[in-house]
Amino acid sequence: MTGETDFVRRIGILHPIIQAPMVGPRAPLAAAVSGAGGLGSLACAALTPDQIRAEVAAIRAVTEAPFNLNFFCHEPPAPDPAREAAWRAALAPYYAAFGLDPAAPVTMANRAPFDAAMAEVVEELRPAVVSFHFGLPAEPLLRRVQDAGCLIWSSATTVREARWLAERGVDAVIAQGAEAGGHRGMFLADAAASQVGTIALVPQIADAVDVPVIAAGGIGDPRGVAAAFALGASAVQVGTAYLRCPEAGISAPYRAALAAARDEDTALTNVLTGRPARGLLTRAVRELGPVSPLAPAFPGAAVALQPLRTSAEAAGSGDFSPLWSGQSVSLSRERPAAELTRLLASGVPS
Repeated sequence: MTGETDFVRRIGILHPIIQAPMVGPRAPLAAAVSGAGGLGSLACAALTPDQIRAEVAAIRAVTEAPFNLNFFCHEPPAPDPAREAAWRAALAPYYAAFGLDPAAPVTMANRAPFDAAMAEVVEELRPAVVSFHFGLPAEPLLRRVQDAGCLIWSSATTVREARWLAERGVDAVIAQGAEAGGHRGMFLADAAASQVGTIALVPQIADAVDVPVIAAGGIGDPRGVAAAFALGASAVQVGTAYLRCPEAGISAPYRAALAAARDEDTALTNVLTGRPARGLLTRAVRELGPVSPLAPAFPGAAVALQPLRTSAEAAGSGDFSPLWSGQSVSLSRERPAAELTRLLASGVPS
């Protein structure tokens, strides 16, 4: 197993602290983390190629330090009109309450899987790291990323997924414990209820693969960092704590909800996007789920919810928004991203 010194040296960073890629935060957060010696990340699944180019230009205008571009690898779902109709029927009372037309067209950012157009962007921009969620892209696309000189990481939620990734040549496995906020990276399993916690998952994956393991989930302060290294991790990936940094640029309702949240205020839910993800217990999550058999497959559930989200946010509410959060949310504080990065790095064993 590669130690943390070799790990950071290979990437070209100072600290084995990785800011989790999250839809919403963009260049300012990634640039601040990378500039402080960690590894900033940009979530690209909801961005167009030109938007990615613009965000990378903004990062590089601030720092020459390495960064990570993250992509989804899900299979687009087959049309399911019956399920879509059932989902819209479940949302009908909310549409009526907001005075929304259920037949009106919906405009929202797409959640597209990694494809040839994105591979071209990677070849052009050549980030230090390209990470994937929901498995890996097809082998020809993966080879293009490797040929561009990028390190390749992907998330695993089980030992079986970690072995699958290692067999396909990833440079590191992100061990995503059940405590983590946002979408579960699961791709060989679909049972969200049996997902493994970080403290059990990290050492089992570290024993199972011969590549560095990045611990993710429930890590919000130096104590969590130290624990991850004691379990066999070579680095940590932190998301929720970074959301409270001013550079994250999240909405006021989201900031307020995170500030008020307790340890018991999150749940795994599929009602916001159609795929299991951990977020705060909003009105939508409580009343429609947390898990609903009616929610269309990812990313379909989000489409019909989008008008409700837009209307609620215009009124200053996050009732129908995906307020992703991990279980360590109450450990987070409002502080600059560079300060948080240095604080987390203080938990790395010397």
